[in-house]
Amino acid sequence: MNNRINISSGAVWEDKVGYSRAVKIGNHIEVSGTVASDEYGNVVGHSDAYAQTKFILQKIEKVLHQAGASLNDVVRTRMFVTDISRFNEYAKAHGEAFANIKPCTSMIEAKALVAPEYLIEIEATAILAG
Repeated sequence: MNNRINISSGAVWEDKVGYSRAVKIGNHIEVSGTVASDEYGNVVGHSDAYAQTKFILQKIEKVLHQAGASLNDVVRTRMFVTDISRFNEYAKAHGEAFANIKPCTSMIEAKALVAPEYLIEIEATAILAG
């Protein structure tokens, strides 16, 4: 039987909304939608799609490490963006993080995210080998 491990970032929203930053069951890890906010809830990279994407991927990498994984274990990312015309900015940061890993990915334009300052939200799925 696989044991479920819920990983929290400590954000107040986790208890209010009822979610975990990541959930690990066996060798499978799902990372919740992640936006560019620091540990104090401040937006990182105002109006900078590249900076927000890069920061989010660093947050995802951190939670993966907590789950015993790394970006190398990511098999899928999902990017929700508020302005698809900024594709190159999002893609540049994603490409820097995943150039050699090349997970499956999607980039979907959404009407809005949880706050207007956020330009992108990313989810990730990782699977540990073996």
